[in-house]
Amino acid sequence: MVKTELTRRQLVRNAAGIVLTVSPISAAIARTAGAAEFAAVRIWPAQAYTRITLEATRPMRHRHFSLDNPNRLVVDIENANVNSVLQTISGKVQSNDPYIRSIRAGQNTPTTVRVVVDLKQNTHPQVFTLAPVAGFKNRLVIDLYPAAKVAGHEDDPMMALLNDYSKGQSQSRPPQTGSGRRSEPPVAVDGPVGGTGPSRPGRRPIVMLDPGHGGEDPGAIARSGLREKDVVLSIARETKKRLEAMGCTVYMTRNEDVFIPLNVRVAKGRARKADVFVSIHADSFTSPTARGTGVYALNTRGATSAAARFLAQTQNNADAIGGVSRSGNRQVDNTILDMTQTATIRDSMKLGSFVLTELGKLNKLHKGRVDQANFAVLKAPDIPSILVETAFLSNPTEAALLASTTFRQQSAQAIANGVQKYLRNAVLRR
Repeated sequence: MVKTELTRRQLVRNAAGIVLTVSPISAAIARTAGAAEFAAVRIWPAQAYTRITLEATRPMRHRHFSLDNPNRLVVDIENANVNSVLQTISGKVQSNDPYIRSIRAGQNTPTTVRVVVDLKQNTHPQVFTLAPVAGFKNRLVIDLYPAAKVAGHEDDPMMALLNDYSKGQSQSRPPQTGSGRRSEPPVAVDGPVGGTGPSRPGRRPIVMLDPGHGGEDPGAIARSGLREKDVVLSIARETKKRLEAMGCTVYMTRNEDVFIPLNVRVAKGRARKADVFVSIHADSFTSPTARGTGVYALNTRGATSAAARFLAQTQNNADAIGGVSRSGNRQVDNTILDMTQTATIRDSMKLGSFVLTELGKLNKLHKGRVDQANFAVLKAPDIPSILVETAFLSNPTEAALLASTTFRQQSAQAIANGVQKYLRNAVLRR
């Protein structure tokens, strides 16, 4: 990828080229051997950022530049042809997209496709390619971040969004020490969630809910077309309402259809100084007969069962499927390396046991105990963290359950009840 700095003369020339046309002659010339053929176009609008994905049969060489008055982003794709798939891109824009006003594509030269994005506001674009993975072919990804929030973090706009996200946290809670562990004395939980310790006004337990997948990453997909990312977002929203009614302060790693890298999910929990982190999923297996609810905790040394190992591999592959231009939050990566997580994992197992017991009242359990594996999303060194597999979308019976509003609400209540029982006996830090 090359981002080109343009002279005024080049800007004028490029601006003139924004009016895209495809004549029969140029289209015929463009049908060169080895050209990338577009297979799919997708747009994922979200408040956090909007993603445009172009999928093609071959890797796409590209360059991009921005124009002002009005704001536009121009992306040129070399050795490519406009086809009927790419021509649908203008109809993919939603009126409520925070960043895109309109989009169009055309054959700018006999061998170059030009995509022009008309913007509603200043953005900080990231344009990168992804190699084929899972069911995806070669992808060209255009992420449009809000420029004002990215200022000062141009090399890592997702981290800029994380910083903005954490500004609203309570100022009464001191920052963590350099070791990553909170150094303040523990306090007993007060309020509706239980505890018999001294009253601490304003100290509510903080829970971070993590609906898995999102945006470009659909997660598991049932035969009916039901997508994991939609199911778990619904369950997380229901869980949030119930935990808040119990007296908890609850945040979510995502509350819209947007892709968030795994390490940024962990970082969001740490930025909020969460007392509990619950990642919610509805996975699939190679066999449609596999069924049952499961709860998992971290084990950095490896999986405690073949099923847990398989699940961890599929969940940890989310970044490759969702598509990130970088490895994730470097601060979290570096911190985790020198952390001792023994105490946190022990608390995670306790949390998981309470939640598993409650879920067992609702559905058949995949296993009668909390299982463990090296899940990337559970690696917060100072937050008890679990991953809940509500049911299998690959199992027709359980997929029908997951499609049910009643089962989703019951799952949310079970998760909330388990978290509540853990917090009643937990010793939290400020």
